[in-house]
Order: sequence, then structure tokens, then C-alpha cells
Amino acid sequence: MKIGIIGLGFVGLSFASVLGSKGYYTVGYDSDVRKLSVIKKGNTPFYEPELEETLRVALRKGLRISDELFSIVNECKLIFITIGTPQRNDGSIDLSMVKSSITTIGTLLRRTNNKPLIIIKSTVIPGSTKDILLPILKKKSEKVQGRDFDIITNPEFLRESLAITDTMNPHVIVLGGNKNKFMNLIHNFYKKLHKNTPIVITNNQTAEIIKYTNNSFLATKISFINQISNICQLIPGANVEDVAKTIGLDPRIGPLFLNAGPGYGGSCLPKDVKAIINFSNKIGIKPVLLNAVETVNNYQLDHVISTIKKALGSIKHKNITILGLAFKPDTDDIRDSVSIKLIAKLLNSDANIKVHDPKAIENTRSIFGDRITYTDSLVEALKNSECAVILTNWKMYHSLKNKHVNKMKRRIIVDTRRMLKEHNLNITYYPIGIG
Repeated sequence: MKIGIIGLGFVGLSFASVLGSKGYYTVGYDSDVRKLSVIKKGNTPFYEPELEETLRVALRKGLRISDELFSIVNECKLIFITIGTPQRNDGSIDLSMVKSSITTIGTLLRRTNNKPLIIIKSTVIPGSTKDILLPILKKKSEKVQGRDFDIITNPEFLRESLAITDTMNPHVIVLGGNKNKFMNLIHNFYKKLHKNTPIVITNNQTAEIIKYTNNSFLATKISFINQISNICQLIPGANVEDVAKTIGLDPRIGPLFLNAGPGYGGSCLPKDVKAIINFSNKIGIKPVLLNAVETVNNYQLDHVISTIKKALGSIKHKNITILGLAFKPDTDDIRDSVSIKLIAKLLNSDANIKVHDPKAIENTRSIFGDRITYTDSLVEALKNSECAVILTNWKMYHSLKNKHVNKMKRRIIVDTRRMLKEHNLNITYYPIGIG
């Protein structure tokens, strides 16, 4: 059975690489010709652990990269849509790229006898598949749903830096659509691919809201522990890590996503929380809790800035080092990264900024250009600095020693991840979440 994947971004390329590495005949398509050229050579257009190695195995075994869409529509029984749904200024998602792809697929369906299943892995708000995408397919193809084609919702739950692991071993498979031969086809496909993974079959709308509910709950846990962290910081001797570790032992709570820090970022949580807030308001539900989750998350940045001001007295013309630019370790993704937002605010206060990150320097350079200084060594990053702020918990920051901080003009470190709390360093130390 031939499988088509339309959109070779983070989700699509990870999925295509895993399928190809397992010997599935997989065709990956993307409208970005330059991206395709990079991928065909076995290179990845972004950093993700294990992805490049998996891609190269896939290209040898079962993955073909194409810039031609008709062959996918004409030959593939399963066609996965993994196209981005960017966020608009009001928090709603922009469905235009997915709609454009579905329009093209519908038009091409008219020219083929193939009867494919279209699978929407893109994150879309409830009602999108049934009320927007399906009518386009029907109109453009002039064919009958359930007989000549069908469409289901199949949200993904990948974590950046763990995409290959999560693709190979997902915690759940969600399939939303009609229970018919097409649903049986995709059910059997996943049952063979992931023998021990639970499969939930529901309708399109429920599958769509499951994705938003999942990410909103994770964001809620993060904002919750960050709120507790701020409280702990004002209680002499209190330690948010001991609090989180203890409540995480309660099976009703669990230990994951209780790592207090500067706030959540990345390509999913901020975008999905804003989207469900926007959607809720549109249907007449006031999302009080989710509004609070977002408010707490935004406040964390202000809390970091106030801690810096407390340490320095004034930010203007001070030399400040930012350690960590990616929103989490083991990725080069700076989308909605707290580090990027912090740098922008510090620049507005006329601070002199020097930055360090193992992977995200070039992405950051594309935003700030020559307004800040970029370094590839910790010694150089801290040299003449008056305050260093640890934002991303890269392992290398655990290795900070006095030989590094001795190069600082003022040995002040604001540690949003509490990475140095047990180090015996000659510094003035401000660990976020420890009183």
C-alpha cells in the first residue's frame, strides 16, 4: 500500500522518515522546492535529534520525495495532510494552506479512479474537517464520500526533541470520522504499525477538540507550577522543586510538566491555547481558566525581568548574557521562546545583549541581526557580563564553573531553571522558585 504525506515540516518529515525507515512505500510532498532539495540529500531543514539518521535510512528503504502531487492522489490509498495552520493576530488559526491543499486534492481526484482516504493530521479547530474541508473535497472532486473517498481527523501529539520516539511509540492514536471501510483501513494500518498503542475511534469534531484539550491541560500544569514557584520565591527556604516532586507522586497529578520555569513556549502550546480561547469566545463560552493560564504564562516574563532589575538595580547599558535561546533543549526552535521575548524587552531598555545556544543561534540572528552579540563558547558568553540569565536547560549549563563566571564583570546569575542550585560558585545567585 502506497502512502502519501503532504507537508514536510516537523510532523510530516518525522512521520515520513519513520514510515520509510520501516519499509513502507511512502511519498513525501512539499511545495517548497528548496526544502525538498535539502531533504533529498538526506539532510533536515531544522534540527531534531535522530531525525536526520532516520531520514537517511528511509531514503534507502522506502521514502521517495516528490514535488508532483497528482501521482500521490492517483496512487496512494492513505494521504496524510501535515500542513501548518499558522496563528493569526487574534489567536485564531489560518486554515488557508490546508484549504488550498484540499482544493487541489479534490480537483485531482476528479481525474483518477483511485479511492483514497484523506487524513488530517494538521491541528484544526473543531468543525474544520466536517464543515470546511469535506465540502471542498465533495465540490471539487464531484465524487461521493464513503464510496469514492473519505476524510478523517488524526491529530498528532509529538514533542519537539522527541519526535522520532513519539512517532515510533505514540501514547495514543485518535481517529475521527465515519465507521466504514475507510476507517477500517486506517485502523488496521495503525494496528499493524503500533501494536501496543490504544486506538480511540470517534467523530471528527471530538478528535479535533481532543488535541486542543491535551495541549491546554499541559499548559495549565505549567502555569500552575509557575504560579506556585513565584509564591515559593517569596517564602524563605521554600523550594518549588521539592513541592513539584512531592505533588507529582500523587497519581491523580503525576510528575510530568511540573518543571517551573520562565513560561511555556514553542510551536504548539502558546498557539493552541490562544486558538481554543478564540474558538471558545466565538461560540459563546468564556474561557476563564484558559485566560488565566495565558495570563500567568505572560507574567513569567515580567517576573524574570523584575528579578534582573532587582539584581542589577538598572538594566540600561548593562551587559546581560542570555544562556539558551531555543524554547527547550535539543531543538533549534525559537517560536514563542521566552528568550526571544526577553531579549526584545531588554533591548527596548537599552541593555547590551550577548547570547549563547548550541543550536538556535542562526534562527535568533534572523530576528535580531547585529543588534546583539552571538557567541559559541560559554567563556566568551560570560566575559565582561554583569548578569547572566539561564533560560533553556541545556545540559552544558550544568557544567558552569568558577573559571567561567570569573570572567564576568559582576558575577550575578538569574537561573530560571535552578540548574546551579547545588553548585559551589562564587556568584550572587537568583534561582527562580527558591525562597
